[in-house]
Amino acid sequence: MFGQDPQHWLVDVRAAMPLVITNALHVLAALLILIIGFWIAGRAQSLVINSLNRTAHLDAMLKTFFGNIVRYFVLTIVVLAVLSQFGIQTTSLVAVLGAAGLAIGLALQGTLSHLAAGVMLLIFRPFRIGHHVQVSGVDGTVKELSLFWTEIVTIDAVQVIIPNGSVWGQPLRNFSVYPRPPATAEARFQLPGQDPAPARARIETVARSLPTVRKDPPATVLLDRNATTNALEFVVTFVPADDSTAVAGRSDIIQAVHDAFKASPTASAKQEADA
Repeated sequence: MFGQDPQHWLVDVRAAMPLVITNALHVLAALLILIIGFWIAGRAQSLVINSLNRTAHLDAMLKTFFGNIVRYFVLTIVVLAVLSQFGIQTTSLVAVLGAAGLAIGLALQGTLSHLAAGVMLLIFRPFRIGHHVQVSGVDGTVKELSLFWTEIVTIDAVQVIIPNGSVWGQPLRNFSVYPRPPATAEARFQLPGQDPAPARARIETVARSLPTVRKDPPATVLLDRNATTNALEFVVTFVPADDSTAVAGRSDIIQAVHDAFKASPTASAKQEADA
């Protein structure tokens, strides 16, 4: 090339200049598209996340997931625009990407179904971390909820991983949504020779004064007949205190009633409690 006549060399350079300038402009345009595209993708991701932050019930993981979807969607358009700057036909490329996406979707349809179920669980929130639930035959406390699986810890401290497709597609029982009524217990007494009305008021006063019996709702005393002997019985219905049990509360009531009526000459020593 350098052995040629300088005039011919200048002619070759002048002939190549339009091509060099055109390619340089394409490169600059591609770089400009990449810079602007990355900026728009970041702004779009931040806009989506900030918009979803105004919705209190959405999980932080789900907000990030939707933000990333928008970001990658914008970046895909940016890449196609860059390729078109170099004369590459993006129509055929989009068709190839679509076919590849379809093949990948068919191969991972089980995993994608768990992903879709995880998104639905994070949106509608039928349960939260720490709730006591029963699903797919597993009864325990929810430890973690991800896009693909749910972790439940049973009462025996056993970790159970359930795919979200099985969680979303099965009946779910959540024991933590509505407050359950307090569990009540009973203590029964036979006090022969006692006048029912004052004895009932006295037993009620004694039962309500015990620390192992919850004050709200208060203990109540009703009258009943023994199914075997037809004898009159005093039935104390109570709710055990938070730090107590039904057995401890029943035992304290038996002891307190016994102490209250032992001075009475007509009180019987026969006192029993039924579950």
